[in-house]
Amino acid sequence: MRPPWRGVVEEYRALLGVEDDLPIVSLLEGNTPLLFAPRLSERVGAEVHLKIEGANPTGSFKDRGMTLAVSKALGRGAEAVVCASTGNTSASAAAYAGRAGLTCAVLIPAGHIALGKLAQALVHGARVVQVRANFDAALALVRRLGEEHAVAVVNSINPDRIAGQATAAFEIVDALGDAPDFHFVPVGNAGNVTAYWKGYLKYKEVGRASRLPAMVGFQAAGADPIVRGQPVAEPETIATAIRIGNPASWAGAKAAASESGGAIEAVTDEEILAAYCFLAREESVFCEAASAASVAGLLKRGVPAGSKVVCVLTGHGLKDPDLAMGQVTVPEALEPELDAVARAIGL
Repeated sequence: MRPPWRGVVEEYRALLGVEDDLPIVSLLEGNTPLLFAPRLSERVGAEVHLKIEGANPTGSFKDRGMTLAVSKALGRGAEAVVCASTGNTSASAAAYAGRAGLTCAVLIPAGHIALGKLAQALVHGARVVQVRANFDAALALVRRLGEEHAVAVVNSINPDRIAGQATAAFEIVDALGDAPDFHFVPVGNAGNVTAYWKGYLKYKEVGRASRLPAMVGFQAAGADPIVRGQPVAEPETIATAIRIGNPASWAGAKAAASESGGAIEAVTDEEILAAYCFLAREESVFCEAASAASVAGLLKRGVPAGSKVVCVLTGHGLKDPDLAMGQVTVPEALEPELDAVARAIGL
């Protein structure tokens, strides 16, 4: 009988270099599905798997890094954690801080956070501060708070976040038996590209993988500073989780793409929405719009026939219900009559 899953830090403690006496703050994150996508595979002529990170406790990949970041903060005696967020980080930080008994403060760009994510941060008890600025300005404030006050910053500028997020690469290799040929991932603050690459490198170093994938990241065309080679002052995209104009992990993401033989590219909002709807209707996977950037990139870029591909879906679709409702037509109410109902469903 397989032992119960213990959360990513306990499962991969030896590879993370975590002290034996560190108190682990966990919601049993990780162990998310790696789902074979038959229709997507057929469409691109490859073997495509979806890493469904929306199955984490707060609905996004952020939980992997947050368990380690908050555990380390608690171990160092911190009484509060702080982050800037477009949504998912705030939800995760609030949940893990609550579990640890720590105060959590989050700075969010006013009017640019999906309702589901804001609700999570608030219901978990975070002190939410809206600032009349974009994410990049909010992160600059958070950096200063970390420098001038006794708080732990839990954005991806914290190396513990990157280390925890690397565990998703471990899980992919454990499931497939080796690394894929290509790893496609959305790019916002760019920490995930860096984290996955570190994870694959670590698994190869310890002999659990025999090869390394090409890392290919995708920014939204209206928020694509790495592609342009310069910060975007006013980033715009319907994919709110990657609406970032000056990524904190820019250098690491570029290095990962270069070292792996991959690239950082852009996809349009139209391409993102098309992939978002395709995943929901053809693969029965409801992800948030930013997540679909990885699949939009695969559909746009293509891969050699027969390649083994992993596309990361970073968050759950219920994070942004308003966007989802904008892609469908809500039927009108009918009288409770059998013939009318039968006609409505095409019988």
